[in-house]
Amino acid sequence: MEIAARMSTKGQLTVPKPVRDALGLNEGDDVIFRVEGDRAVLARTPEFLSLAGSITVPAAKRNVAWDDVIGTTRRERASGRR
Repeated sequence: MEIAARMSTKGQLTVPKPVRDALGLNEGDDVIFRVEGDRAVLARTPEFLSLAGSITVPAAKRNVAWDDVIGTTRRERASGRR
């Protein structure tokens, strides 16, 4: 599906109704734009809780304070380890 829209002088776009319907978008929903080369892809932002379990957490980082995880990750990246 390709549908044109025109940007306003304020940089705003109206998402055409067929696109809103196809993505199930409603007033107040969040969306993301992902730039891929010279294109931008509009996607519905998933509900945060629906992402639970979608990423495997390494055993060494489970049940560890978030600040400790961030600190360890930064130190490993700085030293070239991953």
